[in-house]
Amino acid sequence: MRSALSCGLLMCLVAVTGHALDAPEGRVILTVTGSIGVTNGEGAALFDRAMLEAMPQHTIRTHTPWHDGQVTFVGPLGRDLLDAVGAQGEMLRVMALNDYSASIPVDDFNQYDVILAMTLDGVPLRVRDQGPLFVIYPFDDHPELLNEKIMSRSVWQVAHIDVLPE
Repeated sequence: MRSALSCGLLMCLVAVTGHALDAPEGRVILTVTGSIGVTNGEGAALFDRAMLEAMPQHTIRTHTPWHDGQVTFVGPLGRDLLDAVGAQGEMLRVMALNDYSASIPVDDFNQYDVILAMTLDGVPLRVRDQGPLFVIYPFDDHPELLNEKIMSRSVWQVAHIDVLPE
């Protein structure tokens, strides 16, 4: 009876969140913690590159202050990642490999097609190229985003996202 109840509760959780999060098979490149409902590690959602590539990919063609000319970034939408982990917060703390961090309102991910870029002009982002993940806003589609506040939220070398409780 206890086993059937546990199985039923697990199925309800999967139904509410959409799906369970598989365990990463490769090297973890992103850890999501905080106020999340779906985990695959101890209190965290861990993602390898293949897991992020399996999510729907979105393309942003834009100019940035860090590149010459218009460039093309591809990666999952930030809001899709937040949905995948059952995020329940209004603010994110996005942390880079070099310990830089920025606070990003969840509303940015909902209002704009912000992505976690994995490629630049078709080439996978490496750490030396601002990878493995780079928060990219659609600057050309929304010129009002080209300001210091938003540019400071464009974290590169992203390794960790903490979803802060409401």
